[in-house]
Amino acid sequence: MAEQHDDAPRQPHSGPAGHGDAQHPAYPVGLRLTGRRVVVVGGGQVAQRRLPALIAAGADILLLSPSATPSVEAMAAAGELRWERRRYEEGDLAGAWYALVASSDPAANAAASAEAERTRTWCVRSDDAEAATAWTPAAGRDGDITVAVLAGRDAGHRDPRRSAAVRDAILDGLREGTIEPRARAPHEDGTPGHVALVGGGPGDPDLITVRGRRLLAAADVVVADRLGPRDLLAELPPGVEVVDAAKIPYGRAMAQEAINAALVEHARAGRNVVRLKGGDPFVFGRGMEEAQALAEAGIPCTVVPGISSTISVPGAAGIPVTHRGVAHEFTVVSGHVAPDDPRSLVDWAALARLTGTLVVLMGVEKIDAIAAALIGHGKDPATPVALVQEGTTAAQRRVDATLATVGERARAEAVRPPAVIVIGDVVALGIG
Repeated sequence: MAEQHDDAPRQPHSGPAGHGDAQHPAYPVGLRLTGRRVVVVGGGQVAQRRLPALIAAGADILLLSPSATPSVEAMAAAGELRWERRRYEEGDLAGAWYALVASSDPAANAAASAEAERTRTWCVRSDDAEAATAWTPAAGRDGDITVAVLAGRDAGHRDPRRSAAVRDAILDGLREGTIEPRARAPHEDGTPGHVALVGGGPGDPDLITVRGRRLLAAADVVVADRLGPRDLLAELPPGVEVVDAAKIPYGRAMAQEAINAALVEHARAGRNVVRLKGGDPFVFGRGMEEAQALAEAGIPCTVVPGISSTISVPGAAGIPVTHRGVAHEFTVVSGHVAPDDPRSLVDWAALARLTGTLVVLMGVEKIDAIAAALIGHGKDPATPVALVQEGTTAAQRRVDATLATVGERARAEAVRPPAVIVIGDVVALGIG
């Protein structure tokens, strides 16, 4: 018999009288299951979906099932639960605080449910919701907030899809800042605020992480780079102060010391600060300098990694930085200092000998010198090169060349920063 899922049609009520009374809504409660015995009957798809949350809650889980899905087997192999490869037997729920009954055997499900009723163990059933003593809500988390929804009871039946839709709408609102979980106000007890160094991704506002978007929604102050996802600033709630770091490539820039001082100043005033940076804070973003300055000032700091333009921008332009049989490695370097500049820390001779992909950031202005150095150290002048400007944004464009022609092509096409330069045979790969 095929296993039934939580959203499968419900069987007629077969449990004790009163459980299916449509006039009485379920009573919501949060179970604290850390270290407490939980019995799961059945190792199929329902168990696979529900077990991760029980594991995260710290429950002492006993799984009873002759077989299990590969994912459930992996949980058992990792020691996240105990698995006894057998069917449910009378007395298995002894000492349990909670039971999930989700096997493909209706008789075993009914027997386990009846035992749960006798032992006063809260019990969820996947095949007969009205015979259960508990229902699983559509749940999700945003930071330290848990959202759990039970929606719709028409003639005693739940509506799991509506519950999930409501849950998702609430979570989206929390993450996008349209729902504010608390009023933003500076700390009034003199304690410092908090600074989050948030990687905003390569430019497309949809490519910031969920955590980064949530922190933006809760910020009092945002210190933003031009290379960060600028469209996100328009979504900030009223009253949020935006500080423009003006880090324009090869142009006017707010001194790093001034940025550090601004972060410290706002945090000491009790404000929650987001330092919104392009890409990832620790990939040519001076994020560590800011983290060190905050640590010296005694300011709490959280680093939120971002999607780096080093792989996302080539990917958006249809270029894989690795490909079977073509490139087994990729190397990322900064091109803001020319190869012959004594300040350069890059071993260009070693890079020229590599057979993989070379990704250069901040190298548009120095591309002639970079290409000449690579060719001079033995790189084939016919090596394919792509310049991807404003990657992942509506203004994205790609200019293809070779190592011998890339400087001329960049000037002819007026390529400007920000642009990611990809050098290697992967550039010649295409889809279709």
